[in-house]
Amino acid sequence: MPNPGFPQAVLFDHDGTLVDTEPLWDRAKQNLAAEHGRPWTTEDSLATLGRPVAATIARLQQVGVPLGEDELFRAVFEHCVRVLEGTELTFIDGIAKLLEDLAAAGIPAAIVTNASSAIGHRTASTAPENLFRVIIGTDEYAQGVRPKPDPDAYLTAARRLGVDPAGCVVVEDSPAGAAAGVAAGIPTVVVPGEMRVEPGPGMLHLGSHRELTLELLRSLDPQSPSSPFHALQETRP
Repeated sequence: MPNPGFPQAVLFDHDGTLVDTEPLWDRAKQNLAAEHGRPWTTEDSLATLGRPVAATIARLQQVGVPLGEDELFRAVFEHCVRVLEGTELTFIDGIAKLLEDLAAAGIPAAIVTNASSAIGHRTASTAPENLFRVIIGTDEYAQGVRPKPDPDAYLTAARRLGVDPAGCVVVEDSPAGAAAGVAAGIPTVVVPGEMRVEPGPGMLHLGSHRELTLELLRSLDPQSPSSPFHALQETRP
């Protein structure tokens, strides 16, 4: 039976989970590489998908963009801002309803992304007021928070929301993100994304974002014997 006291917070990935911005990020990388006469291929896109910005910077250098790390860091986000300017971000089908239900139930949320926290703040501004109370992105990583697949970013989000990680749910769509949620000992729900996430302990796979409802999240309380995450209570770090 769903537990009305669970979850205490929901920790969302951003790209591909809340909004479909992956194609926009990819266009920004293509544009940056092209500015320096270098190609950016599908293989390059897959190699950096869902990974920290450091992976994108390393790949851009690998394909021959002649800039240092600091210059590339600035250039990547400058190009992302250009691509996003004038683009209306819309939530993936099914997500807007979930966010409304979370807000109505008084359940806070966080955005935890390997991309720019500025983009996370922009998305949060289109959600119900005061729902997203914590945004963690590359800015935080520069200050010592470790990026996915390390669990640190999700544990930091729970701490800043003032809730026990055991009372949270992570929503992800990438292998690195799902690994981070599981490593944090937080029940992790996986929605379809650009890359396949292999099934494993500590995660529940959904067939579409529309299946992600508040009722479903309430049924995942690890303390409930009927929850698919019940075993987490015995294995939580």
